[in-house]
Amino acid sequence: MVVDRVSDSFNPRRRHQDVQQAQQTIYDFLLDIVKTWPAEDVLEEFKGLFLQHHETIGTNTVPALYAILFANDEKEFHNTLKRSCYILINNWEVAREYTAIRGLIQLFADPAIRRISISPTIKRLRQWLQFFIESDDFKDLKLFVENRFSGEDPHWSRRYTAYLLAPQYIDTNNPLEQREAARALSQRLRDKFKFDLAMYTAHFQHSQAQRERRVNPTMLGDSALRVIRALVAKRGMFSHRNLARIFHDQTQGLTYGSYKNSLVEYLLFSVIRTDFVVTLEKRLLTKLNGLYVKFEHQPVDASLALLTSNRVIDYLMTENAETPSSLFSLLLTNGRPLTLAIVLLKLLLISPKSHPYLDARIADLIRYYEQFPREECQWIINFLEIYGVTLAICGSDVQYNLVQVQQDEDRASNPETTSLEEYRIFSQMMRELHWAPVHHRSEDVNG
Repeated sequence: MVVDRVSDSFNPRRRHQDVQQAQQTIYDFLLDIVKTWPAEDVLEEFKGLFLQHHETIGTNTVPALYAILFANDEKEFHNTLKRSCYILINNWEVAREYTAIRGLIQLFADPAIRRISISPTIKRLRQWLQFFIESDDFKDLKLFVENRFSGEDPHWSRRYTAYLLAPQYIDTNNPLEQREAARALSQRLRDKFKFDLAMYTAHFQHSQAQRERRVNPTMLGDSALRVIRALVAKRGMFSHRNLARIFHDQTQGLTYGSYKNSLVEYLLFSVIRTDFVVTLEKRLLTKLNGLYVKFEHQPVDASLALLTSNRVIDYLMTENAETPSSLFSLLLTNGRPLTLAIVLLKLLLISPKSHPYLDARIADLIRYYEQFPREECQWIINFLEIYGVTLAICGSDVQYNLVQVQQDEDRASNPETTSLEEYRIFSQMMRELHWAPVHHRSEDVNG
C-alpha cells in the first residue's frame, strides 16, 4: 500500500488532480470570507497565506498551498495567485471597497518576499512571488488602483485605463473573476466620463461661478465644445445612427464583394472629398479587395460582416497588435483625428460586437506609445480624447441637442449666417440606446 501511495505521487495525472483540488480549496475559502468578513481581516488572511507563511483561520488553505508548491509547477502557482487576487478584487469592486483593492496591491511590497530562507519550500515560494510581481499579470492588477489611488503624477497612458482593461476582459484564457472585474471597472470609468462630460457642457454655458463647478473631463480645452457642436449638428436624415440603419437595410442580400465596396462608401460618406480622403478610400478598397476572396460571390451574412468589421479595425489601427498601421499613421499625421474617430464610430454602429475588439486594438496602440514621453505623444493623446468625446456624444445613452441662442431678428431669420458658436448644447438621458439592427450569429470578436 505504501508503494502504491508513493507511486501515485509520481503520477502526472494524479498530481494534476491534487493541484486542481488544492486550488479549489483556496478559491472556495477566499470566496467565502470576502463575502462575510471585513476587508481588513480578508487582507490579513491573504497575507498570512501567500506572503507571511503562517497558520491561517482556514485550516485547509495552508496544506493546499503547500500541495501546489510541492508539485513544483510555477505556472499553476502563478495562476492560483492571480485568480485569488481577482476573486477579492471582483467582490470588492461590486461592494465598492476600493481601499481594500489598494491594500491588496500594496501587500506585494512586503519586504518578506525578498528575504532569504534556508527552507527550500519557502525559498521556492518567495522566488515565485517575485516572478509574479515582475509579470505582465501583476501590471494588469495594478491597473485597478493606479487610476484612482496613486498620489504620484500618473503616466499619461493611465488616463486611458478603460481601454487598457479591454485585453483582460476579452481574453477567455483569463479567470472569470478577472474578466468580470476588468469589464466592470472599464464600464464605470466610461460612465463617469460620460456623466462628467454632460455636466461640463451643461455648466460651461452658464455663469462663471457655475462653470467653475465642473472640470472639463477632456484634455481638449474649450475646443471640446466645438467638437461636440460639430458632432451634434449631424441630426435627422444624416445622423450617424440613421445612416447606419440605411446601410444595414441596403446591404441585405448583397454579395460579399459588393458589400465590401458599399462598406467603404458608407464609412467615408459625408466626409469632404479631399485628395487625402481619396487616398484613404483607395487604400481601404485595396485592403478589402483581397479579403476573404473565396466568399466574393456569396451573400454576406452576419458572421462575415463581423469579421470584416474587425479586419477594417486592424487596417485603421494596428495590423499586428503591436505597432500602428500605416493608415493610422496616415490619418493622424495628416491631422485627421476626428475623421478617424467618426469612421470608427460608424463601424461600431453597424457592428456593435466589434466594440471590445476595437478597445483591445486601442489598448495595443497605447501600450506601444507609452514608451514615449507625453510631449512626443500629443497627436495620439489628441485622437484618444476626440474618440472618447465622439463615442460619448454619438454612441452612448446620453442624447445631446443644439438649441440656438436668441439672436437679433436679421441673423435669426437667415440660417446661412448662423454659426455653431451661436448654439447651446443640452443633454438628456435616453431610455434605450438603439444601434443598427444587425444580429450576429457568431460571438467571436477576435476573428
